[in-house]
Amino acid sequence: MGNPKAFLTIKRKEAGYRPVAERRIDFGEVEQTLNTDDRMLQASRCMDCGVPFCHWACPLGNKNPEWQDALYKGKWKEALAILQKTNNFPEFTGRVCPALCEKACVLYHSEHSAVTCRENEVAIIEHAFAEGYVKPHVPAVRSGKNVAVVGSGPAGMAAAAQLNKAGHSVTVFEKNEAIGGLLRFGIPDFKLNKHVIDRRLEIMKAEGIEFKTGIKIGNDYPAAKLLADFDAVCLAMGAEQPRDLTIEGRDLDGVYFALQLLQQQNRVLAGKEFGKDERISAKGKDVLVIGGGDTGSDCVGTAIRQGAKSVTQIEIMPMPPKDENPATPWPNWPVILKTSSSHEEGCIRRWSLSSNRFLGENGKLSGVEVEEVEWLPSPGGGRPTMKPTGKRETIKAQMALLAMGFTQPVHGGLLEDLGVEFDARGNVRTDTGHKTSVEKVFAAGDVNTGASLVVRAIAAGRDAAAAINDYLSK
Repeated sequence: MGNPKAFLTIKRKEAGYRPVAERRIDFGEVEQTLNTDDRMLQASRCMDCGVPFCHWACPLGNKNPEWQDALYKGKWKEALAILQKTNNFPEFTGRVCPALCEKACVLYHSEHSAVTCRENEVAIIEHAFAEGYVKPHVPAVRSGKNVAVVGSGPAGMAAAAQLNKAGHSVTVFEKNEAIGGLLRFGIPDFKLNKHVIDRRLEIMKAEGIEFKTGIKIGNDYPAAKLLADFDAVCLAMGAEQPRDLTIEGRDLDGVYFALQLLQQQNRVLAGKEFGKDERISAKGKDVLVIGGGDTGSDCVGTAIRQGAKSVTQIEIMPMPPKDENPATPWPNWPVILKTSSSHEEGCIRRWSLSSNRFLGENGKLSGVEVEEVEWLPSPGGGRPTMKPTGKRETIKAQMALLAMGFTQPVHGGLLEDLGVEFDARGNVRTDTGHKTSVEKVFAAGDVNTGASLVVRAIAAGRDAAAAINDYLSK
């Protein structure tokens, strides 16, 4: 801790976003960067708390005080080494993580002026790439064991990286045409440019990890062959079953799942062409996004960049408090109003609205009938009860995007062929060591826990890799 009083004299300074008028017309990353001097000053604000709640809140257990201190002192290589002990991909989390660490920072408890942990994190890894500090590290000795990782999202990539470090030969199978899972196909380029993924993949390939795309295990590659060919299998396919809204008019042209829009747009930016009848575009349309989470926000930003006439986002839950929420006190994650860069670009936001039916003309969506609801406290202190108020209206829309989250991994196919057990929520059941009900088959990330955060998926991939390594070492 080089400057024990920096938090008293140096204010929190964020890099901020590119100007709205500029960023809303392209898919370039919206976030800017600070200069090196300012970034080091921001790192100096870390108090090196006796109880580092930032470390407590981070699923990866990042040692924030240690690498913040190294960054403040200009010891970039040391900061990188400390950071990568716990996080394989700080270039991903530094861009898309909601920064659980910052909300638990002691300084957040004081005027919400937490240390800029997330921005500092991405500054370290970007500096490292620019200076050539990030290099492939090929294991000196191979174990002779082969591991298959099914799915190449953050959990799969983290598991592959850790297993390879342990000396095992790793093959990652991906059903899509490129590696990255929802990092590549679900997160818009304005939040995560895909060259960031490709840059990391080149490192991983040079370290000896084999990636095979366009292969759907269970169809193109039978489950029995997978079990015969590999000493262990890690399932990391995510939870891709979207929550549907089965109300009247669901089959109208113009109603889509959020990922239908996001995945296609990412493929368009990657150079893939779609026919006029296939193309999902918000250009010139009134767009209604149903669902108030991050995926909904990504839909808002994408629709705006496609040239939407208007964008409205609705949420069935009530509007959360703006700054403080007594129900979620520090150092817990605060359930408060979140305004994303996409919301700032031009979006009407509304809460406590339930969608009753989709309205259409000649088979095409023209609007959505919504009804105001109120949430009544449960007598027993449990989950509040929703009560329709009878106040209905129609929101004009020629495109509706369902962004209400995901329920579970897609059943059938490989999961059915393997015969793995599921928990009550439909996720792949595992023990505390990520082992499924099938011998030598493990699971990590959303396929095991349900849809969650990138940072949690990376942590799960690392934990599963440790369990698999123990299993192979017996």
